[in-house]
Amino acid sequence: MRNRGFTLRVVGVQIFIAAISWAQTISLPDPPQVRAENHVVSLTLHAVNKDGRDAFAFDGGNVPPVIRASPGDALKITYINDLPARSPETCVGNPCMDMTNLHFHGLTVSPNSPQDDVLGMLAMPGQALHYSVEIPRDHPPGLYWYHTHPHGESERQVLDGMSGAIVIEGMERYVPEAGRLRERVIVVRGRSIEHDPNAAQLKRQVEVSPKGCGGEAEPVDEIFTVNGAVRPEIEIAPKEQQFWRIVNASADRYLDLQLDGTTIEIVALDGMPLAYREPKSPTRISSHLLLAPAGRLEAIITGPPRGTHSSLRTRCVDTGPDGDPNPEMVLADLVPSRVPSSRHPGLTRSPKQVHAIADRPPLYKLIDVDPLKRAAPDFTVTFTEDENGFYINGRKFAPDASPMTSARTGTYQHWRIVNQTGELHPFHIHQVHFLAYAENGAQLADPAWLDTVNVPYRGSVDVILDFTDPVIKGMSVFHCHLLNHEDKGMMAKILFAEK
Repeated sequence: MRNRGFTLRVVGVQIFIAAISWAQTISLPDPPQVRAENHVVSLTLHAVNKDGRDAFAFDGGNVPPVIRASPGDALKITYINDLPARSPETCVGNPCMDMTNLHFHGLTVSPNSPQDDVLGMLAMPGQALHYSVEIPRDHPPGLYWYHTHPHGESERQVLDGMSGAIVIEGMERYVPEAGRLRERVIVVRGRSIEHDPNAAQLKRQVEVSPKGCGGEAEPVDEIFTVNGAVRPEIEIAPKEQQFWRIVNASADRYLDLQLDGTTIEIVALDGMPLAYREPKSPTRISSHLLLAPAGRLEAIITGPPRGTHSSLRTRCVDTGPDGDPNPEMVLADLVPSRVPSSRHPGLTRSPKQVHAIADRPPLYKLIDVDPLKRAAPDFTVTFTEDENGFYINGRKFAPDASPMTSARTGTYQHWRIVNQTGELHPFHIHQVHFLAYAENGAQLADPAWLDTVNVPYRGSVDVILDFTDPVIKGMSVFHCHLLNHEDKGMMAKILFAEK
């Protein structure tokens, strides 16, 4: 439930999208990319307000770049807050302060300043943050992402589009064919149409289903964009294979991804190659896949047969009787490539910027976690909500609160996530991946290592968290990744303690 009484959104003119008529088409835009030089990725981002929306300004434009790095590289990011000193918007019942920061979602890096610190690093208007993020040399390759994370204002900024993709190179080590295919980095964001005069036209353009999935009484007030465009065309030749990397960068909406008439060959989830922990099962075939907000999918996609129409769509998601509408709609259309597939580039990176595979540590050593599954949970997270806000274990987040729990570096823990509400909640913990293996007490058919997992309403999920990485030390957080809920209290601290 959005609990809208707390938030008044002012939606400005979105020129770069609203100018596109529903009857027109646009090819999938490719965002700019920033690569390492001498194993350092350097860039400057500005937080700005453009046409009534908060946005990232980069290299003279407002399209967030894809950050490409290899294990062992460093990210050197200067983040400058050029937002207005006084915001016209309201956040969590109070005037927005236009504070901002960055979170490097899914990266197994330090939670301490100047790395992935969302608790202590915060820029007010006119201030700057200087991030220096060290990517471990044994970091799993895959798709990650960055977004703003100022508690109380996260949803507003992410809904406005303050997010971008991070690619950690090296997927071909686990799935060799991925290195030979054309790559697509696809950032799916939610776009508010609550006050958009073209709302009806936009809903027709993406074919929003008039039928709800559950008991939601509220009207549809968001659609999805793909790399900033409404229903673009993705070129792919018949039977051509491409490597797609998709992030659900929505602040509060689910994607149940489906490709008409074909299946999805899953390579990685939430940045974790399937072969990283299961070398004998490097891919998985699925007809559709549910991605919670912040979830990522990397997959091999095969072009539909000549003469057939295929769309990438999100299926209807029942978010529960108290949840927000999450209807079916079309995200993009697959069209025959205008360039022969033999002339398409492969992965858009320079081999010179990728560490040689021989320089990397051995493949992940498999650990038997079955004894932990049979043991009682080490910790239980309980999501609740009422008319006053959202809670974890009966407590709202407070910046000066003590950690709710702790984990000793070098260990695994069994947690149970319990959802006592009437709507879905996606659980996320910073810095850590976990094995989601049971739902409502029953073993999942396809357990997966994730960093964000959907928790069914009035249900539970059991996970095994991996705290063994030695770089994970210090204070961090876990929360619901419906950022409206996180802003209103559904977050807690965790202390990663040394041995």
